[in-house]
Amino acid sequence: MSSETTVVAARYRLQEWAAQIRDCQNRPEGMSVSDWCSSHGITKPNYYYRLRQVRKACLAALPEKAVPQPVVPVKAELLKPVGPEAVPEVTINLNGCLIHVTETTPMALLSNVIGVIRNAQ
Repeated sequence: MSSETTVVAARYRLQEWAAQIRDCQNRPEGMSVSDWCSSHGITKPNYYYRLRQVRKACLAALPEKAVPQPVVPVKAELLKPVGPEAVPEVTINLNGCLIHVTETTPMALLSNVIGVIRNAQ
Protein backbone atom coordinates (compact mmCIF):
# COMPACT_ATOMS: atom_id res chain seq x y z
CA MET A 1 0.00 0.00 0.00
CA SER A 2 1.43 3.40 -0.97
CA SER A 3 1.98 6.25 1.45
CA GLU A 4 -0.74 8.30 -0.22
CA THR A 5 -3.22 5.43 0.07
CA THR A 6 -2.39 5.09 3.77
CA VAL A 7 -3.02 8.80 4.34
CA VAL A 8 -6.34 8.68 2.49
CA ALA A 9 -7.39 5.59 4.44
CA ALA A 10 -6.48 7.28 7.74
CA ARG A 11 -8.48 10.39 6.83
CA TYR A 12 -11.47 8.31 5.82
CA ARG A 13 -11.26 6.33 9.06
CA LEU A 14 -11.09 9.56 11.12
CA GLN A 15 -14.11 10.97 9.28
CA GLU A 16 -16.01 7.76 9.97
CA TRP A 17 -15.00 7.85 13.64
CA ALA A 18 -15.95 11.54 13.91
CA ALA A 19 -19.41 10.70 12.58
CA GLN A 20 -19.69 7.92 15.19
CA ILE A 21 -18.60 10.32 17.95
CA ARG A 22 -21.23 12.86 16.88
CA ASP A 23 -23.83 10.10 16.74
CA CYS A 24 -22.92 8.92 20.23
CA GLN A 25 -22.97 12.46 21.62
CA ASN A 26 -26.46 12.89 20.15
CA ARG A 27 -27.72 9.58 21.56
CA PRO A 28 -31.14 9.56 23.21
CA GLU A 29 -31.33 11.02 26.70
CA GLY A 30 -30.84 8.32 29.30
CA MET A 31 -28.85 6.03 26.98
CA SER A 32 -25.37 5.35 28.32
CA VAL A 33 -22.20 5.31 26.24
CA SER A 34 -21.92 1.58 26.97
CA ASP A 35 -25.43 0.94 25.62
CA TRP A 36 -24.74 3.06 22.54
CA CYS A 37 -21.46 1.21 21.91
CA SER A 38 -23.01 -2.24 22.22
CA SER A 39 -25.84 -1.25 19.87
CA HIS A 40 -23.23 -0.10 17.31
CA GLY A 41 -20.95 -3.12 17.64
CA ILE A 42 -17.94 -1.43 19.26
CA THR A 43 -16.46 -1.73 22.72
CA LYS A 44 -16.46 1.18 25.13
CA PRO A 45 -12.61 1.28 25.24
CA ASN A 46 -12.57 1.34 21.43
CA TYR A 47 -15.06 4.23 21.41
CA TYR A 48 -12.82 6.25 23.73
CA TYR A 49 -9.75 5.35 21.64
CA ARG A 50 -11.55 6.68 18.56
CA LEU A 51 -12.59 9.80 20.46
CA ARG A 52 -8.95 10.47 21.45
CA GLN A 53 -7.76 9.97 17.88
CA VAL A 54 -10.40 12.34 16.49
CA ARG A 55 -9.51 14.96 19.12
CA LYS A 56 -5.81 14.63 18.32
CA ALA A 57 -6.53 15.08 14.60
CA CYS A 58 -8.66 18.16 15.30
CA LEU A 59 -5.97 19.69 17.51
CA ALA A 60 -3.30 18.95 14.91
CA ALA A 61 -5.40 20.73 12.29
CA LEU A 62 -5.54 23.95 14.32
CA PRO A 63 -3.13 26.68 13.30
CA GLU A 64 -0.09 26.91 15.58
CA LYS A 65 -0.39 30.66 15.90
CA ALA A 66 -3.58 32.38 16.86
CA VAL A 67 -5.06 34.22 13.93
CA PRO A 68 -5.21 37.93 14.78
CA GLN A 69 -8.76 39.19 15.05
CA PRO A 70 -9.54 42.70 13.82
CA VAL A 71 -10.67 45.20 16.42
CA VAL A 72 -14.03 46.63 15.57
CA PRO A 73 -14.57 50.16 16.91
CA VAL A 74 -17.75 50.55 18.93
CA LYS A 75 -19.28 53.81 20.14
CA ALA A 76 -18.90 54.19 23.92
CA GLU A 77 -22.62 54.77 24.45
CA LEU A 78 -23.35 51.33 23.01
CA LEU A 79 -21.16 49.72 25.66
CA LYS A 80 -23.11 51.20 28.55
CA PRO A 81 -25.58 48.70 29.97
CA VAL A 82 -29.25 49.63 29.99
CA GLY A 83 -31.79 48.96 32.73
CA PRO A 84 -31.79 48.72 36.52
CA GLU A 85 -29.75 45.47 36.60
CA ALA A 86 -27.22 46.84 34.14
CA VAL A 87 -24.49 47.74 36.66
CA PRO A 88 -23.88 45.10 39.31
CA GLU A 89 -23.79 46.83 42.65
CA VAL A 90 -23.76 46.00 46.33
CA THR A 91 -24.18 48.01 49.51
CA ILE A 92 -22.06 46.98 52.48
CA ASN A 93 -23.13 47.89 56.01
CA LEU A 94 -20.00 47.87 58.14
CA ASN A 95 -20.09 49.28 61.70
CA GLY A 96 -23.11 51.39 60.76
CA CYS A 97 -21.46 52.82 57.63
CA LEU A 98 -23.02 52.11 54.27
CA ILE A 99 -20.57 51.56 51.43
CA HIS A 100 -22.03 51.53 47.92
CA VAL A 101 -19.85 49.45 45.58
CA THR A 102 -20.15 48.92 41.83
CA GLU A 103 -17.99 46.98 39.43
CA THR A 104 -16.12 50.21 38.66
CA THR A 105 -15.14 50.81 42.30
CA PRO A 106 -11.35 50.54 42.52
CA MET A 107 -10.40 47.58 44.73
CA ALA A 108 -7.61 49.56 46.41
CA LEU A 109 -10.08 52.28 47.44
CA LEU A 110 -12.59 49.73 48.73
CA SER A 111 -9.88 47.96 50.72
CA ASN A 112 -8.69 51.25 52.27
CA VAL A 113 -12.22 52.36 53.18
CA ILE A 114 -13.06 49.01 54.79
CA GLY A 115 -9.78 49.09 56.73
CA VAL A 116 -10.50 52.59 58.06
CA ILE A 117 -14.07 51.70 59.07
CA ARG A 118 -13.00 48.47 60.80
CA ASN A 119 -10.37 50.32 62.82
CA ALA A 120 -12.68 53.24 63.71
CA GLN A 121 -14.25 53.03 67.14
